[in-house]
Amino acid sequence: MIKGIVFDLDGVLVSTDELHYRAWKALAGRLGIPFDRAQNDRCRGISRMESLEIVLERSPKSYSPEEKAALAAEKNDNYRAMLAGLTPSDALEGAAETLAALRARGYRLALASSSKNAPLILERTGLGAYLDAVVDGSRVTRSKPDPEIFLTAARELGLEPGECAGVDDALAGVESARAAGLLAVGIGPSAAAGAGDYNISRLGELLPLFPGAEGEI
Repeated sequence: MIKGIVFDLDGVLVSTDELHYRAWKALAGRLGIPFDRAQNDRCRGISRMESLEIVLERSPKSYSPEEKAALAAEKNDNYRAMLAGLTPSDALEGAAETLAALRARGYRLALASSSKNAPLILERTGLGAYLDAVVDGSRVTRSKPDPEIFLTAARELGLEPGECAGVDDALAGVESARAAGLLAVGIGPSAAAGAGDYNISRLGELLPLFPGAEGEI
């Protein structure tokens, strides 16, 4: 029986893809490196340093670990400045309502996001009020598709992995949830690829899947 639901953040509860793109694009422009939206799409669901490697792929110059750390910090400072302008209206349609309904049905809810900026995003959008646990990039050492982040979230909820469902829009996220032993629910691109055990087109479609203990799938 499913007792807890673990959500990815970006692309599931909010969408900051455009802000990430603008921040990486600004860094690449300063360095004189081409950077396009196809590269930005490859950065979804992975760590900041892994994303930086994608940004630097077309650079003729090699960078030391110290230089890469400084570049990642520069991008993050720019991105966080943009995040400061987020409001509850920036949550994806139906996010707050769906989380509230699931809590009312008795489910424990958690976040499993590789972003170290997740606490700021949750604060600015107000979505943190609906969550029982938050596991972000500062809490894990391995990025999705490694199962660590979903295993940590299930543990934070006080549940076994098999008692939880994981909701993620990225293929790596769905793979991570399934590898951790969670029921995997795909949304967005992962759903379009048919990657999840269940695949939905919008967040509100979780409600028929998780009606509560008595009618649960």
